[in-house]
Amino acid sequence: MSLFKRNPFGHILFIKKWLIRIMAVITHQRYKRFNKLEIEGSDIIRSLPSENVLFVSNHQTYFADVVAMFHVFNASLSGRENTIKNLGYIWKPKLNMYYIAAAETMKKNLMTKVFAYAGSISVERTWRSEGKDVNRQVKMSDISSIGKALDDGWVITFPQGTTTPWKPLRKGTSHIIKKYKPIVVPVVIDGFRRSFDKKGLRIKKKGILQSMVIKEPLEIDYENESFDSIIEKLEYAIEQHPSFLKVISKKDLKAIEEENKQREF
Repeated sequence: MSLFKRNPFGHILFIKKWLIRIMAVITHQRYKRFNKLEIEGSDIIRSLPSENVLFVSNHQTYFADVVAMFHVFNASLSGRENTIKNLGYIWKPKLNMYYIAAAETMKKNLMTKVFAYAGSISVERTWRSEGKDVNRQVKMSDISSIGKALDDGWVITFPQGTTTPWKPLRKGTSHIIKKYKPIVVPVVIDGFRRSFDKKGLRIKKKGILQSMVIKEPLEIDYENESFDSIIEKLEYAIEQHPSFLKVISKKDLKAIEEENKQREF
């Protein structure tokens, strides 16, 4: 690999590789020693093509979720079976892996800019800005950037656009799916909001069992399926459809809501 070879967004791959390696070393014990990450479905990762794959997941923290996925996906590609044991897998990380994040979040400080260089596709939120509700049009350049990333490799998205559970999915995700026709892989995570703060940077509690379930790709009729139908399919796949609330007791739901209030900032 040329020392100054760049990805489609102009990022130097040599620098990106070392940023991923360093962040992996710093964060590995957060999922391996302080807490335990239970993984299911790593064989699915190894069966996927190298590009045009969209991972769709529920969201619990700003950064810990996606960092865990970088660990799990790279470990799986190196042949590990549902484990991130032995950090050697990060020596040759998958460099064409991206995640969608709010532009205002990724510009806040040096650390978020480092996270951005490591793989974010920064988009402008249409419903929230600087802590206030807004209503603005989707930027076509943001859609094009996501398409460019899919052409190059894998993209991770959190279609609820918030770490609060049970919120409706943003319909923009279904538009991306219809337009670019990626393989759509659902991912369901749990335990991250109990073990980390909202940003996913500080360990809030140790000894928490975290989990990540990678599911089989969804069957989607890209030409004939409606946007609403795709959204509903995604909601069920990442276990955020309103019907899932029926199996949660009022006591547990209240506890979740109280915890989310304490984590607001």
